[in-house]
Amino acid sequence: MKEDVVRQAEPLVGGTSNDIGLLMMGKTAVSLLVVIAIILLCTWLLKRLGTQRRGGGKHLRLVASTSVGQRERVVIVEVENRWLVLGVGGGQVTKLDTLDSPPMPPPAPERPAGPPLTGSFASRLRQAMQHNLRQSLKPRQRREDEP
Repeated sequence: MKEDVVRQAEPLVGGTSNDIGLLMMGKTAVSLLVVIAIILLCTWLLKRLGTQRRGGGKHLRLVASTSVGQRERVVIVEVENRWLVLGVGGGQVTKLDTLDSPPMPPPAPERPAGPPLTGSFASRLRQAMQHNLRQSLKPRQRREDEP
């Protein structure tokens, strides 16, 4: 009977090998979580800093890109005012065509000078609606090709 009492008291008094194993597993799990957090932090930093470094190349600009297959793409790249049409896929790049870049569009016409919109939202909305109404009531100028 004394032996039974001693066996039951052992876990309370001293640690057993099961307790040590659980403690080691806990430390290992925490260490693994720390390593994963460091990896995620590093990838976030590389993504964040990597895009700024690539923007420095002013001689090369991606104009358009479209997928033509699972791994194939047609890409238009601008290099010194020339457009290169490239086929990208299978680990290689093939030049398909060379184009002149289109001329720059003319600058947008400036807004007609008028009284600036001031006041609350309701008053600005009223002013804008009055301006649009005046514009729509003006007689339309006929173009030469209209009957």
